[in-house]
Amino acid sequence: MDEATGIMGKDIIEEVIPLDKKTIVVLEGDQTGQELLEESLRLLDPEVIGFEIELQKFDLSLENRRNTKNEVVYEAARAMKEAGYGIKAATVTPEAKGDVGSPNAILRQEIDGKVIVRTGRRIPGVRPVGGAFAPISVIRMAVGDAYGAKEWREGEGIDEISWRTESIDRKTCRAVAEYAFRHAKRTHAKVFGGPKYTVSPIYEGMLKEEMDAASERYPEVAYEPQLIDATYALLLNNTGDSLVIPALNRDGDCLSDMILQLFGSLAGSESIVMSFDEDFNPKVIMAEAPHGTAPTLFGKNLANPMAMILAGASLLSHLNTEEASLASRAIYEATIETVKEGHRTADLGGSATTTEFTSEVIQKVQTKLEVWKSMHM
Repeated sequence: MDEATGIMGKDIIEEVIPLDKKTIVVLEGDQTGQELLEESLRLLDPEVIGFEIELQKFDLSLENRRNTKNEVVYEAARAMKEAGYGIKAATVTPEAKGDVGSPNAILRQEIDGKVIVRTGRRIPGVRPVGGAFAPISVIRMAVGDAYGAKEWREGEGIDEISWRTESIDRKTCRAVAEYAFRHAKRTHAKVFGGPKYTVSPIYEGMLKEEMDAASERYPEVAYEPQLIDATYALLLNNTGDSLVIPALNRDGDCLSDMILQLFGSLAGSESIVMSFDEDFNPKVIMAEAPHGTAPTLFGKNLANPMAMILAGASLLSHLNTEEASLASRAIYEATIETVKEGHRTADLGGSATTTEFTSEVIQKVQTKLEVWKSMHM
């Protein structure tokens, strides 16, 4: 792995198998989110990556979700469960009660998503905050905890009390802990942080128990558990270690937002939702960008496509074929190199348009793959 970018190199590509034509379910979205998805799909063209992928598209725009009363979301989820892979554009979640709500919640529930992975990494020319130089991955619960909890109030006036039920389950805790240690092993990182188990030994202690058990299964992985408040504080003084942080759902939501900003921009990170089989191997993988639909940039050809491009690269890395692994590596490297050479969109201080940036990445990917092919890499 390149310690500066968190990009997996050829040396850690594991268990590649002969190429069969894969299907990726494409979940189309709204506004700038859809525009950036289209840029990402340009990188998945056979003329770029050198092999064919079947793209099965579903329109998850707000208009179509309303027209189908969310049935299109359930159809897309069923297709992902069959194909095993999906890439999603940012979508609009209406605020009005009784509307179609968030498609993300439906998708995660229907594919039995257990884990969300987000990795912050350096972007050349973008100044990080504090000591954030080496990659930091947050492995967060995708379900449960504060999300979906029942809430109610009792009493009146100054004596009114708010209540909320929350729950986590051991299977999800084990999935988070297991994948955290596997990810740390692959990327030569340290498992760091954890829940506030001293205050909540029964509830939050369940995740800590699974982290400790995973540490015994992976003694070769460095392990430094910390309470969540200490984790926040210590991250600001991190001196360069690559870290993997297992987290509860809400803790991980807050942590990943902060960590991505520690690197100066959300642009250098993709977001992955995973479900697992009984042996905790990934079964369904859905990639997306960590940002929203950016309505103020819609139609202006100015938005940064990096995160969606990296989402596609990450998805390729999970296809478990030699061709896909090399293409993934090429896209990661080409994207970072494009920024380093000064081809940047406005948010990173440059003047490149969205399409110009993608075109530069495409050119670099094609060159890399052609060179590697000629050198039998």
